[in-house]
Amino acid sequence: MLHKNAFGLDKKYSDYRNSKVVILPIPFDFTSSWGKGADKGPEAIIDASGQVELYDIETRTEPYVNGIFTADPIKKKTSETMIKAGYESVKKFLADGKFIVTLGGEHSISQGPIQAYAEKFNNLSVLHLDAHSDRRDNYEKNKFSHACVMARAEEIVKNVVSVGVRSLDSSELPKLKKGKIFFAENLMDSDAWMDKAVNELSEQVYVTIDLDVFDPSIIPSTGTPEPGGMEWYQILKLLKLASAKKEIVGCDVVELAPDKHEKSSDFAAAKLIYKILSYKFGKK
Repeated sequence: MLHKNAFGLDKKYSDYRNSKVVILPIPFDFTSSWGKGADKGPEAIIDASGQVELYDIETRTEPYVNGIFTADPIKKKTSETMIKAGYESVKKFLADGKFIVTLGGEHSISQGPIQAYAEKFNNLSVLHLDAHSDRRDNYEKNKFSHACVMARAEEIVKNVVSVGVRSLDSSELPKLKKGKIFFAENLMDSDAWMDKAVNELSEQVYVTIDLDVFDPSIIPSTGTPEPGGMEWYQILKLLKLASAKKEIVGCDVVELAPDKHEKSSDFAAAKLIYKILSYKFGKK
């Protein structure tokens, strides 16, 4: 049975007017360069979310009581129209005071939400969790490619901090800013880097999570998996710290390419979103 509402919530906790959270699916997969199927990601995450227990052990809270509305998916055929529609939708939800979780889709779906959030928050920073730098100026003659999304983000937001990177093209090297990129190979022996990463962020933070930031042993169903990725509790510790020291104002989770024979990735993505909500709204 497919769940139409995220986390399988009934109307009391999924009505728009009473919900603090909006789940916005953008099932777009136009520029993916290897494994396809990211357009099926939002539906798979929403379906798996119906199996997530609604009590969070760590924070001893039930984030769903804040209300979680699931918006209709944005379905567009070109990068430009998708980005415009994502921007307009997020801008509307922000005007209504919502916390938006955008579901991809390939990583290029992040551009519209980031633009809308940057207009709302003057000194917005972006916490970018990803196996890839995503700072090519263009890829396959498309400046809106998933491989260019952080290059586009840095045209909108001055402060982007990237964590978990372990793959990039040499053309991206001049664009990497000192203190703003944390390579995965340097993060495994200690968590001392976490305070440095979070301290680089401004007060309001937008979090964009490409699921390939995780090691493929944890989330294998992505379009461009990379070995040597980050661990589950390592990512949660970073997100909890960012939420405690800064204000997470919105987020997206992208690049799930679901496999009908491998459901753990779908569930992990859904659980990750619920954990973010527990950190955001987890005051007892």
